[in-house]
Amino acid sequence: MKNFLYFILVLVSAFAKAQTSRAYSNEFLNIGVDAAALGMSNAVVASSDNVNSVYWNPAGLTRMQDQELSLMHSSYFANIAQFNYGAYAMPIDDVSSFGFSVIRFSVDDILNTTQLIDDQGNINYDRISTFSTADWAFTFSYAREAKLDGFSYGANAKVIRRVIGDFANSWGFGFDVGLQFKRGDWQVGFMARDITTTYNTWSIDEEQFEQVSGAVENQNQDLPETTEITLPKLQLGLARTFTFHYDHVLTAEVDLNMRFIQTNDIISSSAVSATPALGLEYSFIDLVFVRAGAGNFQNIQQLDGSDNTTFQPNIGIGFKYKGISVDYALTDIGDSSEALYSNVFSVNIDLSVFSK
Repeated sequence: MKNFLYFILVLVSAFAKAQTSRAYSNEFLNIGVDAAALGMSNAVVASSDNVNSVYWNPAGLTRMQDQELSLMHSSYFANIAQFNYGAYAMPIDDVSSFGFSVIRFSVDDILNTTQLIDDQGNINYDRISTFSTADWAFTFSYAREAKLDGFSYGANAKVIRRVIGDFANSWGFGFDVGLQFKRGDWQVGFMARDITTTYNTWSIDEEQFEQVSGAVENQNQDLPETTEITLPKLQLGLARTFTFHYDHVLTAEVDLNMRFIQTNDIISSSAVSATPALGLEYSFIDLVFVRAGAGNFQNIQQLDGSDNTTFQPNIGIGFKYKGISVDYALTDIGDSSEALYSNVFSVNIDLSVFSK
């Protein structure tokens, strides 16, 4: 296990140094899934133990007991963008599990006015059409318990599909690996995303692009890059569970999210940037859940040249009855004062309840 972890760290560092283009790509995969996790500011890398581990840490799938299904919907940017997610996972045997998930992040019914004015300069509103831009992610997960007691490991294979109307589309492929260790009330998690970097290769309709770019005078007419590279990211998590009088359980987790590029994160250098995430979950008799968290700590430069530290607060509640969980999160995807808040709902279903 020690050699495996060392190999992953070396691999991630090597690729991070080798690839320098496209600082931000496939950012829709960084939003997060599951209202329960979002309510804790995504600080769940160590404690994730259900179907949503296909996203947060595939190693957590080994702690599932039965088949599970998860569905989530949320709207962002004043309902302009729609985020939909679904996942299914099941144990294969006593030591291994399998999972699958799909994400669609889209802006639909965008007006295409590039043909509004014909060759003679006449305006014809019948020439207006609509198109959608959609980002898809398909993830296949496998997890297995290690021979060392308390350890489990898992991996994701990802297929990325991005479409911008009839103008352009791309395919991308990548891999994630995760580890979890549980001993008593303590849990440790490690998640490496895009460990070999994830490549998106674009196919662009040059004729369609020229029509769009030509509609705006004095703009750069060059075609966009045809290859995007998503650099690796690391997440480390430490969680502790406190039980009071059997019925009251408090789970606290702190994560450190690292990227191999200089950003506005509160810990930032030319080689690596990092920001913490803190999450709390209180549950009563495994029926009612209350959650809160803070993450995405950023140093934002003000107009006067000074730096101001901002963060992303989140809160949430949840209810669970006979294997069916309904969760809600109120989240701010920007900072604490300027961005719009979003309402996130998700449902998790233990499919074994239908076989009883």
